[in-house]
Amino acid sequence: MKCVICKQGETQPGTTTMTLEHDTTTVVFKHVPAEVCETCGEAYLDATTTRHLLHIVEEAARIGVQVDVRSYAAA
Repeated sequence: MKCVICKQGETQPGTTTMTLEHDTTTVVFKHVPAEVCETCGEAYLDATTTRHLLHIVEEAARIGVQVDVRSYAAA
């Protein structure tokens, strides 16, 4: 797909690092599967991956985690 940020590059399958925050909780996910722009590096996640990450962050916030760094694992 054409990158909507730089409007020049095409995306390719790859991985990215994603940082998500919820209230006072910050979770860093490494090795998240994504479509990554070959020109600017912008990463696009699919809906299933996004829902999975949001669920993890909400659960971490619920139990009081402040900062966590994880390698991505599919649901």
